Amino acid sequence: MNKDILNTYIQEFIKINTNSEISNLLLKGISFPEVDTKTIIEQIEAKKRCNTKLPTWFSTKNIYYPNKLNIEQTSSETTAKYKSQLLKGNSIIDLTGGFGVDCFYFSKQFKTVTHCEINNTLSKIVTHNFKQLDVYNIETIQTDGIEYLKKSSKIYDWIYVDPSRRHNSKGKVFFLNDCLPNVPEHLDLLFKHSKNIMIKTSPLLDLSVGINELKHVKTIHTVAVNNEVKELLWVLEYSFTGVISIETVNIKKKANTIFKFNLEDEKQTEPDYSLPLNYLYEPNSAILKAGAFNEISKQLEVYKLHKHSHLYTKNQRIDFPGRVFKIENIIPYSKKTLKSLSIKKANITTRNFPETVQQIRKKFNIKDGGNQYLFFTTDLNNNKLILITKKD
Repeated sequence: MNKDILNTYIQEFIKINTNSEISNLLLKGISFPEVDTKTIIEQIEAKKRCNTKLPTWFSTKNIYYPNKLNIEQTSSETTAKYKSQLLKGNSIIDLTGGFGVDCFYFSKQFKTVTHCEINNTLSKIVTHNFKQLDVYNIETIQTDGIEYLKKSSKIYDWIYVDPSRRHNSKGKVFFLNDCLPNVPEHLDLLFKHSKNIMIKTSPLLDLSVGINELKHVKTIHTVAVNNEVKELLWVLEYSFTGVISIETVNIKKKANTIFKFNLEDEKQTEPDYSLPLNYLYEPNSAILKAGAFNEISKQLEVYKLHKHSHLYTKNQRIDFPGRVFKIENIIPYSKKTLKSLSIKKANITTRNFPETVQQIRKKFNIKDGGNQYLFFTTDLNNNKLILITKKD
């Protein structure tokens, strides 16, 4: 960590050039003898990435930025704020603190926060930044979080861990047992220090795989931002053996859309089916990731088009956690029928359909965009259909 980066004139240069083309800066040359050009470029690139992801850091003076990979891997402020509101207590320890975004928001909910980070430079950066952010109830420790717990006798209200999906020898991985740290291997240790554990994982992790790898899973949160699933949050409670509940959230500027269910109900529920009616309903990505295909039909009293289509229909317009479309026409899928409609531009979605969106666009020469939405799917009688709709 080169503290000369914090010199006023260098900070001003970084701020002024946040949106500059890096190639132009390199061509002009950067002449600060106390800091090399590469380091300043890294600061500019990392700061730029924080503009929308970490606006608090972006707008705070004298923030020291790590390399851009650390920024890519950190939670956004949006998801960090959401997860912090799920927890409460006096003390929490983050075993894989990283850039400290989650800890920053934990500090608003807990009296004391412990931030463990194995990377010495990153730990120093985070310590500096917390002071700039006026946060003083976070203790930063440069250490391996697991090793720290092994030597500690402290008990915490919560333990938080975000295992790295990049294994030293295996590269990018998708099983918890392959992540660093290996959380399933160390669960007994974690439960010695807290009765409550939250684990953040990649949205690519299959829920059934995670459930099999872990124990005492109480709740799983699927977290989407603007309909893109960003992370899964696993809440474990010591000795819990009950039914696992699933909470889905799609975070938007105006309001969060939440849908809850439990796994046992989902397994035991049989949805009602129907041919397409007046309205078409498409669940948001958080619900689809959670696999609430039957429960959403039961709770919201909508009909499923087909067991594997995950599209729903109803004669009435209802509030729905996803997209809603008014069905204007229903036609059997055939090259002749679709060509006769002379559709030149449309938004296309496929659900339980043998062809991809790209194949359909190429075959029928349909460009992307416009106000018309075409759903290529399969009905309860296994007939291939095209639903011609408009957003409602």
